[in-house]
Amino acid sequence: MASTRHVIPFAELGRQDVGSVGGKNASLGEMTAHLAGAGVRVPPGFATTADAYGELLDGHGLRGRIEEQIVRLREGAALDEVGAAIRSMTLAEPLPPGLRAEIVSAYEQLGRDERRADPEVAVRSSATAEDLPEASFAGQQETYLNVRGTARLLESVHRCYASLYTDRAIDYRERMGFDHLQVALSVGVQAMVRSDLAGAGVIFTLDPESGFPEVIVISAAFGLGETVVSGQVDPDEYTVFKPGLEDPELDPLIDVRVGAKRRKAVYAEHGLTRTVDTTPEERSQRVLTDTEVRLLADWALTVEGHYGCPMDLEWAKDGLTGDLWIVQARPETVSRRAASTLRRCRLTTAPGTPLVDGTAVGEAIGSGPVVLLDTPVDLDRFPAGGVLVTGITDPDWEPIMKRASAIVTDHGGRTSHAAIVSRELGVPAVVGTGRATQALPDGQKVTVSCAEGGRGKVYDGLLAYEETETDLAGIPATRTHVMLNLADPSAAFRWWRLPADGVGLARLEFIVAHQVKVHPMALLHPERLDHADRCAVDQLTEGYLDRTRYFTDRLAYGIARIAASRWPAPVVVRTSDFKTNEYARLLGGRPFEPVEANPMIGWRGASRYYSDGYREGFALECRALRRVRDEMGLTNVIVMIPFCRTLEEADRVLEVMAEEGLRRGENGLKAYVMAEIPANVILAEDFAERFDGFSIGSNDLTQLTLGVDRDSEALARVFDETDPAVTRSIETLVPRAQSVGRTVGLCGQRPSDDPAFTEFLVKTGIDSISVAPDSFASVKQHVAAAELARYGEGRTAPTGTRWPQAEQPSPARQ
Repeated sequence: MASTRHVIPFAELGRQDVGSVGGKNASLGEMTAHLAGAGVRVPPGFATTADAYGELLDGHGLRGRIEEQIVRLREGAALDEVGAAIRSMTLAEPLPPGLRAEIVSAYEQLGRDERRADPEVAVRSSATAEDLPEASFAGQQETYLNVRGTARLLESVHRCYASLYTDRAIDYRERMGFDHLQVALSVGVQAMVRSDLAGAGVIFTLDPESGFPEVIVISAAFGLGETVVSGQVDPDEYTVFKPGLEDPELDPLIDVRVGAKRRKAVYAEHGLTRTVDTTPEERSQRVLTDTEVRLLADWALTVEGHYGCPMDLEWAKDGLTGDLWIVQARPETVSRRAASTLRRCRLTTAPGTPLVDGTAVGEAIGSGPVVLLDTPVDLDRFPAGGVLVTGITDPDWEPIMKRASAIVTDHGGRTSHAAIVSRELGVPAVVGTGRATQALPDGQKVTVSCAEGGRGKVYDGLLAYEETETDLAGIPATRTHVMLNLADPSAAFRWWRLPADGVGLARLEFIVAHQVKVHPMALLHPERLDHADRCAVDQLTEGYLDRTRYFTDRLAYGIARIAASRWPAPVVVRTSDFKTNEYARLLGGRPFEPVEANPMIGWRGASRYYSDGYREGFALECRALRRVRDEMGLTNVIVMIPFCRTLEEADRVLEVMAEEGLRRGENGLKAYVMAEIPANVILAEDFAERFDGFSIGSNDLTQLTLGVDRDSEALARVFDETDPAVTRSIETLVPRAQSVGRTVGLCGQRPSDDPAFTEFLVKTGIDSISVAPDSFASVKQHVAAAELARYGEGRTAPTGTRWPQAEQPSPARQ
């Protein structure tokens, strides 16, 4: 490449040209040259070179004058004074004539290629140290959209050069140890996609919070993409399971969250862009169809495969043509975690009701006094360790964010500026609260927790918490499978690095209570609801013509996230086991639930599934499970039936499942039964004819064996899972089930609290133990010690097992 060349078309660039045109422009060239054949669409354009920027610096001693200002900064001059001086000097220096001529020529050629004079273009800065794996300069220099005509184009290029010395950019380079004058600037000029008439957003080729690598996460909002990146809107979010993309017959979209999207950026009549309110219809509808989500996900997977690392992309949809485009791509730098350790935070005191909540960013906890700000202030006015509370952030906030113990914003999603920077800094953030600036007064002491799942919470006071680190490399292999109990789908990806053997218990009740929120029969029979509940159901299911689809969508998405987090290891999903009093507390539930004197041993579990009072509701659960397995392809899901009292009940429930398309044995479907009633133990071989495995529910088994209400404080001293009557039941069940080829596991809290009980389970030869994620490492150690005692040295490693596992690598239909 000739050093005298000032402008180069994207089609002639590649990632080897980072030193000449910066990471952003080199990446656009790389995709244009190498991925167009794979269908990835990139808007055409061109880039100025680092040599062109060097000519600007060499004119009239500009380089030396910038050096003098940097020396002043390091001697104590104010950052804003130094930044303003350098920008002013840069704008006062005329663009070199040769550069001006080449920009105009390339712009005119772009117009000819696009078949229109003076086409609208986006003018973006691309630093030559930008988008490296070890650093991210994204968003620190300026971008100008909807630029038309040579005069405005040249002005925008000049302003991009000056933006290399914004206060935020200077601060970042100082913090990261970059030599300012070794960082040059290229400017990318790209045909403008009319996303102001459609939508735009961001794509991560992994989960940005946990680093879980098997998903693609797409954020989307109406209008230009700047509202998503800046955090002005709460965008839609679509999660796609990568292995599902390998089979065109599968639907790999495993989660959809429709954001509020209250604002959008559009073209202005006499300016660059403006932000306007979205319509009520836009707020309630999705930005992207399933087909469009899949196309973007396919492209993202192609880009990731080409680059060989996780990627952060920006996309846009043209409202005139309907075409989708990739407008930026860079290596993802923020959410990578050390693979050898797992760091977790946990509140050690009851927190009470949160003051506000929103999307959790990171997995840490921070506390301190609220510092309520509308605009960035001088660093000396922001106390180190304060909790920054504001509407949204942009790169001008970064010096302050670096000093904060936590960040809370009214607006923004997981791909907003506040989220991206807080991850990079390791600072917990709660974004998109909607009302933090109204609810949290300046100076109030608060604790910000992002350690409780997908929702981050802000609590009153400075609460006690602990931080722990788990050395994953030090977790021993065991013959007995140690699995996880999971309930919250939003937290499932957080535990993907744990070397668990699957999920032994995924409870549908959590998903129904927290994500569905409405009784399924209320969706099927709204005529039985009172006026208030009907209005509440209408509001909750807005946008759904078929309200039962609302139920199956949310249930399927929740199950799918948990199943994807452990693919292809088995994930045992227990169908709903609410008691009647718990079902009645769901929205619209009271007309469908009887009042029972003792719901604990009342109308629950299997007895509901074939009865007239809930048969239709169970059918919706089955449809969601069938969708996850047959349509999404997550065939590692095993269905487990709770509280099955008799063999007749087992037959009737399995019959109902078969009628709903869940027939045991088809498409690899396995059905388990909870062993929590003495009858399940006494008739073990008979239940084994109907089910593929057992999962011991030690709480209910103890309750029904000893005749003790497990919730009774008066009888708490009698409730003991190690009572001989209970342990002999377990010792009886395990060999009898295994003798006819059935697996036996136990899911409960006791192994986490009692190493002796874990040792007892290992001695019985149980196949699996399922525990809460935060207990996994300690239980694994206890199991290894018990196996060493039972089997001796060299017998602790996994041996041959009957434990099912879905085929790898693709979750295609079997």
